[in-house]
Amino acid sequence: MSKIANPTKVITGVNTRWSYANVWDPKSINGGAPKYSVSLIIPKNDTVTVNKIKAAIQAAYEEGESKLKGTAKVCPALDVIKTPLRDGDKERPGDEAYANSYFINANSATAPGIVDADRQPILDRSEVYSGVYGRASINLYAFNSNGNRGIACGLNNLQKIRDGEPLGGKSRAEDDFATEEDDDFLS
Repeated sequence: MSKIANPTKVITGVNTRWSYANVWDPKSINGGAPKYSVSLIIPKNDTVTVNKIKAAIQAAYEEGESKLKGTAKVCPALDVIKTPLRDGDKERPGDEAYANSYFINANSATAPGIVDADRQPILDRSEVYSGVYGRASINLYAFNSNGNRGIACGLNNLQKIRDGEPLGGKSRAEDDFATEEDDDFLS
């Protein structure tokens, strides 16, 4: 059985880092409907992923031209509407996690599937945090809502590949107590 390729779907590379990972419980932003979300930080040297995302943005634009046009006479050009791929060096200067990277914010009303490198479901919430590296399955689509038009990014599923330095300054309990410094406190 052959798979039909979806030009608006992308699987990111293994060096994609997750930030603002709200993947276990949906959160409401500015009073909107609660959503699951993650910011995907993609190194600029991961040209395969970057080019796949750019191609999917183009495909979503072409697929959604009538939606983007709305009641206007013509569809706005792709380079004047909002697109989700952003430059970390320009939009997050001084934030080391976003240096020399692009980022894309993905969200969904439904919970993403989350698996480990062996594709086994991750059930322990502490395994997934802002700072881990993994792949993400995302889809790009056109939107036209309340006068805003553009291309948005939906979150499908996540695959954790490896641990990373936690972002946001909070350390993990496993790391805090990994020292042998106080091993004799019970003696």
